[in-house]
Amino acid sequence: MSESSDVRNVIIIGSGPAGLTAAIYTARANLEPLLIEGELSSTSDQPGGQLMLTTEVENFPGWPDGIMGPELMGRFREQALRFGTEVLTNKVSRVDLSSSPFGVWIGDPTAPEPTHRAKSVIVSTGAQSLMLGLPEEARLLGHGLSTCATCDGFFFRDHDIAVVGGGDSALEEALFLTKFAKTVTIIHRRDELRASKIMQDRAFANEKIRFEWNSGVSAIHGEQTVSGMTLVDTITGVERELPVTGIFVAIGHRPNTDLFVGQLDLEDNGYLLTHAGSHTNVEGVFACGDVQDHVYRQAITAAGSGCMAAIDAERWLESQGGH
Repeated sequence: MSESSDVRNVIIIGSGPAGLTAAIYTARANLEPLLIEGELSSTSDQPGGQLMLTTEVENFPGWPDGIMGPELMGRFREQALRFGTEVLTNKVSRVDLSSSPFGVWIGDPTAPEPTHRAKSVIVSTGAQSLMLGLPEEARLLGHGLSTCATCDGFFFRDHDIAVVGGGDSALEEALFLTKFAKTVTIIHRRDELRASKIMQDRAFANEKIRFEWNSGVSAIHGEQTVSGMTLVDTITGVERELPVTGIFVAIGHRPNTDLFVGQLDLEDNGYLLTHAGSHTNVEGVFACGDVQDHVYRQAITAAGSGCMAAIDAERWLESQGGH
């Protein structure tokens, strides 16, 4: 791949809080970034990231009265555009990170030449919460159905809540929710938890936590907001109703890293591996946000890591002879 005048300084793939913050910082550094934000029709590649699927955000600093997730991402986007970010609403189909300038394909991944080239790439493709696969989920997500206790637990004070899952993440969510809820019922498909012993001990010792063993979820009820759910016994197949006004799905997350398999180092759980800030194993390629963070998964930490990636990219470009 030869150097040419159409080579960008930086291409940002993904447009949640991490990608848009990286865009703001690189644009203000006169790097003229191209941000490829994903497709409007895609749930795993949603422009604006997971906050586009949430309702009120009350824990993002600077918004004391809260702000709706889509509005917050709209503000991020406006700020990135203000400083000169070029935004492309499309899906990246292939990348070539074997040598610089790096290649990025839109559309046909078998095309001989990439659609865009860049001296550096910032990956901010995020992660998606694994869901139950029920038709009601799309309608009720953000309306009593959530995938993040630390984001939404505050809204469920004195509610009866269910948490679906049996691993450490599910128990962490359940224990956190006991700070607000009247009761928290953990729904698990087997008769024993997968979580670590210490997390199990804490959950069993908490008087607010109850358990529904050998149970799957066959339906979620409610028109405007969650009003209950139908559980199905995984052994007998018998269904029963559970009246709850909040449901937290905690069966795991999947990082959006398919594009980078075989090119960037991944952790065992599939997340991108970064070091020294946002650096990946490929010089000139950086990663930020939930695609490399399976611990915090908050909008504010994603935004912070987007800032880090932008500064790392700017300094790396400067070390290569400027931009």
